[in-house]
Amino acid sequence: MVGDDGADFDSFYAGAVRRVVLYLYAICGDRDVAQDVAQEAFARGWQHWARVARYDEPEAWVRTVGARLLINRWRGVRRWVAARSRLGPPDEASGSPSPDRVAVVAALQRLPKSQRQVIALYYLLDISVRDIAADLGVPEGTVKVRLSRGRAALARLLGDNDQENSDVTSRA
Repeated sequence: MVGDDGADFDSFYAGAVRRVVLYLYAICGDRDVAQDVAQEAFARGWQHWARVARYDEPEAWVRTVGARLLINRWRGVRRWVAARSRLGPPDEASGSPSPDRVAVVAALQRLPKSQRQVIALYYLLDISVRDIAADLGVPEGTVKVRLSRGRAALARLLGDNDQENSDVTSRA
């Protein structure tokens, strides 16, 4: 909209914006929200200016739009609060991983893939040597060797000289 309509709207906006913001501020009590809502209400007035300009009180139309926008915001907040209460309290944020966990993960990354794979399957997923061998398509003895060598390498990397081979053989 150019020409007189644009100039008319500019004149209308300049004369009404302070009163509309003050009105919306009185309703919501937050100056920033009042300014945002007033801006949206005036933008809608601009979109429909050909019709709004013919009203006896275009400012009243903008104030009404602004008040309705505030009500919609409140409804949205109320719906959000209701939804959050139905979901229950938020889960506690987990802290940083422990230094031990970081060290173990770093040590695992330094192992050859074949050793890392059988250690993860055996110790993390609690899969038997027989099932690991079947899954990987290798003999059970190969799985046992990879477990033994992987554990020995982890012990060296983690500075643990107490190697317990009995755990691997007793579970096999």
